[in-house]
Amino acid sequence: MSHVLSTIDKEISRMTTSLLQQQRQDGSWHFCFENGTVIDAYVIILFRILEVPNEVLIRELHDRILNEQQQDGCWRLYADEEGGNLSASVEAYYALLYSGYSQSTDEPIQRAKQYIQSKGGIGKVSSILTKAILAATGQMKWPLSISMIPLEILMFPTYFPINYFEFSGYSRVHLTPMLIMADLRFSLTVPHAPDLSDLTDLRNVADESTARGYQEMQDDILSGRSRLLGNPRHIHNTARTKAEQFMIERIESDGTLYSYASSTILMIFALLALKYDKQHPLITKAITGLTAMQCRSSGGKTTIQNSPSTVWDTALITYVLQEASITDDHKSIQLAASYLSSHQQDKTADWSVHNPNTVPGGWGFSESNTINPDVDDTTAALRAIRSLSTTLPTFQKSWNRGLNWVLSMQNKDGGWPAFEKNTNKEMLTWLAIDGAKSAATDPSEADLTGRTLEYLGNFAGLDTKHEWIKRGTKWLIRNQEKDGSWYGRWGVCYIYGTWAALTGLTAVGLPASHDTVQKGAKWLLSIQNSDGGWGESCQSDRLLYYVPLGESTPSQTAWALDALIAVQPKPTPEMNQGILRLIASMHENDWRTTYPTGAGLPGNFYSHYHSYTYIWPLLTLSHYRSKYGAS
Repeated sequence: MSHVLSTIDKEISRMTTSLLQQQRQDGSWHFCFENGTVIDAYVIILFRILEVPNEVLIRELHDRILNEQQQDGCWRLYADEEGGNLSASVEAYYALLYSGYSQSTDEPIQRAKQYIQSKGGIGKVSSILTKAILAATGQMKWPLSISMIPLEILMFPTYFPINYFEFSGYSRVHLTPMLIMADLRFSLTVPHAPDLSDLTDLRNVADESTARGYQEMQDDILSGRSRLLGNPRHIHNTARTKAEQFMIERIESDGTLYSYASSTILMIFALLALKYDKQHPLITKAITGLTAMQCRSSGGKTTIQNSPSTVWDTALITYVLQEASITDDHKSIQLAASYLSSHQQDKTADWSVHNPNTVPGGWGFSESNTINPDVDDTTAALRAIRSLSTTLPTFQKSWNRGLNWVLSMQNKDGGWPAFEKNTNKEMLTWLAIDGAKSAATDPSEADLTGRTLEYLGNFAGLDTKHEWIKRGTKWLIRNQEKDGSWYGRWGVCYIYGTWAALTGLTAVGLPASHDTVQKGAKWLLSIQNSDGGWGESCQSDRLLYYVPLGESTPSQTAWALDALIAVQPKPTPEMNQGILRLIASMHENDWRTTYPTGAGLPGNFYSHYHSYTYIWPLLTLSHYRSKYGAS
């Protein structure tokens, strides 16, 4: 025990020193939010079409994409993705050729072509974003799953069975530019653009299959359109204008749409479809915003982040440094808290449609994000300013606004969503779009509910005597898997969800002896690796059951251990073995330390947070020392 604690002390000291040295002058921390090669590929294609004179960036993105190619010619979303990923491979192949720095006769391009053809060609891609880029640039028809949704849906009043604000905010900002382009049958080709016709296997371009209930949803949409009063052509033109305004009204000060690179790229194509000039200020500002999203990937090469994680990272680091015994009068904590306070949102935006009459008070993920707060970022920021809020009026005001906003976001079912409450209409998950189940709605999730309860219990002093807590606790108990785990939406995946649920439940007073808690802890111990750590494959996200990675990752090991620390009155041999494995991983640098453990869209989008190597291990080690250090 003393050996474990002394090792923990040294590691905590090393990590806190390193983090304090990396803080920026404004109090923030900047770590890369790495998202595979998808955004890099789209940026190359877009920049070439717009003739953006940034040859250095295009070449760097090209080199990074090429560097990620596998021996069999494919690209993967994660290291253990069996058989590669066709959508990612098509995007990469297309972008490499579009850049002009790779030629069709190059050996890597030939390998990529053979791989894509072996998987059935571009007609077999599943990602709706890939299909949209290919359609917008003349390589395939607009998919029916998009073109069959009429623009008039934007005009449906909120009392209609389906209306636009039943979709999640994330899906709306991506769907809107796609609907505009599909409605206009937009297709833009430029001289010297690659021709992917040799990757189109006509045998595989079959009619699109539609999910269960899709026709029912279509009937509701058509019924809604028929109830709109006025000349159909006038209604349609009005809907197109409304879609255009929908995008423009959600452009952030850096030029990006909703602070996401993916939706910004689609918006630029949609503006071109609406006959905006390539040099229009909205387009040039958006290009500047995209360009500013670059960072260094884990391979040391340039990549474009889908949305910089600066607020999220700064909130979490400020919190974990305090858990590691850096006091709130330390200059770094004061600076970071002031930074976070300055980024608390004060605008009544889309989240208020389902949550009216609530004072704004949330935080978003990125610095540029001023209209799209989320529950997870908000509770992270509130943890970070908790200590200062008890003594300084400015932070107390921020605390009260934030706490009120978090409580107001609870869903009717008792759980918490990410961005907008009560946007969980099952019908929208029937969209014939890959990933619609996760993208189209924003339901209660175990990770969001667990993390919110942990904040409310450990930092706001609430427990199951309070109605919010009682309902949230019941939701988590009700949604535990049969094996004792919970599914986590924004991390990979069952380890993440189980950590959030167990730390949340114990924080609000559910005893460690409770059957729900014991089942969760028993499940975590049952999946521990022989080296003492934990590791879960991104495949879990798509298959919806736990898939072991076969190796241990730092963040997943930290999550599992932090959950066990919350439950166990004394450290067990298994926990001590895990702690030593976790510390050892802090001094390693291989694919396990860069494996993506952040989730975005199952089967399509995963993230490697460079900050997670510090945040979750430091939190876990600090909690271990705090709970067991005196024993």
